[in-house]
Amino acid sequence: MKRNGTCAMTGHRPTRFRFKYDENNNGCKRIKKRIRDQLVQLYEQGFRQFWVGGALGVDMWAGEILLRLKEQPEYSEIQLMIALPFEGHDANWEERSRRRMAFLIKHSTETVIVGEKGSSTATNYRRRNEYMVDHADCLLAVYDNDRSIRSGTGMTVNYARKQGLPIILIHPDTAAVSRESFER
Repeated sequence: MKRNGTCAMTGHRPTRFRFKYDENNNGCKRIKKRIRDQLVQLYEQGFRQFWVGGALGVDMWAGEILLRLKEQPEYSEIQLMIALPFEGHDANWEERSRRRMAFLIKHSTETVIVGEKGSSTATNYRRRNEYMVDHADCLLAVYDNDRSIRSGTGMTVNYARKQGLPIILIHPDTAAVSRESFER
C-alpha cells in the first residue's frame, strides 16, 4: 500500500558518468546539487519518506544528501529508507564505499533486504527496484531518457511508468530536470 509523501530514487552507478568516481568533478557536483534541489522541493510538497537502493553512485549520494538535510531543523522530518537487493551486496566494494553505506544504513529510519538467498543477482536487484516503486508516490531518477542502454535504472523508470507514478528525471550529463505526469 502506498503512503502519501513517499519518493523512491534511482540512478546510475559512477561508471555511467563522464566523471566516473571523481566526486570533486563539477559534473558530479552539478548532479548532486540538482538532486538536493529536487529533494527540497519534494519535502516542501509534503514528501517525508525517501527510498534509496543502496548502490554506489546516485543512491549513495542521495542518501548522504538526505542525511545532511535532516540535520537542519526545517527538514527534521526526513526519513531515509533503504532497500537492499540482498545481504552482502556490497562485499566487493572498496572499504571507503562500504563505510559510507554502513553509515547510511545506521542512520536510516528503515532498512529492508528485499532479495532472497539463492535467487539470481539480477532478480534481487529487480525486486529491490520494484519494491521501492511499489512503496512510493513518485520516482526521482538520474537517467537519460533518450538513451536506449539497458540498465536497472531504465527498467526502474519503465516500471514506475507502468505503475502510473509521477517521475522527475535529472539528465546524467547535463543535469537538466524534466517531469512526467507530475501533478501534485
